[in-house]
Amino acid sequence: MYRFSIAWPRIFPNGTGEVNEKGLEFYTRFVDALLANGIEPVCTLYHWDLPQALQDQGGWANRATIDAFVNYAEVVFKALSGKINNKWITINEPWCVSFLSNFLGIHAPGNHDLQLAVDVAHHLLVAHGKTVRKFRELGLEGEIGYAPNVTWLEPYSNSLEDVEACKRATGWFVEWFFDPVFKGSYPEFLVEWFRVKGAEVPIADGDMEIISEPIDLLGINYYTGNVGRYKAGAGLFDCEDIDMGYDKTDIGWFIYPDGFKNVLTYIHSLYGDIPIYITENGACYNNDQENGRVRDDLRISYLRKHLTQLQRCIDSGIPVKGYFTWSLMDNFEWAEGYSKRFGIIHVDYRTLQRTKKDSYYWYKQVIANQWFEA
Repeated sequence: MYRFSIAWPRIFPNGTGEVNEKGLEFYTRFVDALLANGIEPVCTLYHWDLPQALQDQGGWANRATIDAFVNYAEVVFKALSGKINNKWITINEPWCVSFLSNFLGIHAPGNHDLQLAVDVAHHLLVAHGKTVRKFRELGLEGEIGYAPNVTWLEPYSNSLEDVEACKRATGWFVEWFFDPVFKGSYPEFLVEWFRVKGAEVPIADGDMEIISEPIDLLGINYYTGNVGRYKAGAGLFDCEDIDMGYDKTDIGWFIYPDGFKNVLTYIHSLYGDIPIYITENGACYNNDQENGRVRDDLRISYLRKHLTQLQRCIDSGIPVKGYFTWSLMDNFEWAEGYSKRFGIIHVDYRTLQRTKKDSYYWYKQVIANQWFEA
């Protein structure tokens, strides 16, 4: 399987209106090439490419963007439905599009407004639900779901304050984006918390029924976790991360494989036996090429530790059906630009030369053998 995303502006440069046929032709050729090489396409409809014309009208804070997205998705479905008959992802990492971008201000458009972030998160979920409905209405073959990013905050102690602080911090990623889809409602403990902070969910009639349209698969992206404890005024949730001395990747994220198992176990306990695909898991290490080789043993160690935890999840009965490492090649890493490297293939950004890293060869053997030494 090969997971890729489609750039909305390539299909609708203005967000709506006239279709850019050359854009559709590009993705048609791309998918044909995958199929010709025996590779199953897994298509993500939205990995944050929002047409500027729609952002100028408020972006995802404007409910009109919901219908514009569904229209775009329908065009893509019809163009590729005869080719991609297996797996579709509607929206990748809605937490990043909403809170990271509109409350924490790290990603574009760089806002610091909790109400705006809550609005965007809700509209993304409505767009997801409407897109799933459109997929069903068109009678398309295959499976469809979404891919939220998650983390895990382990309480530092058994005190009620620490436990509740970490529940809020983890729930920001899990329950806030999972409960509406699987239960048809937002988690009350976070609804009330946001209300105290001055933010209300802009639920319109019928929204929750739309959001909870049944899905076929759940994508999960996991990179990092940590230990947390209660501290009044710490962040949005009175929860303070603790430096326990865990190693960090080159982007500054703690390496916490136990959190991978913990959060998958938690999700399974809350939402049952929905088939799970790990749509992203990987590590940033900025190793450079030396004499035609890139030695990235720390990335191999990261992948080995997380795959070990994933196997334990499978052994415990969690229905994990697939795994994608992030990423195949070094790439543009959003607010970090080209300074952070996640790929198992090194890219020289001056010459565009590709060099397979040591992790590439290790992971290739894992795939071929369906086994690795823990």
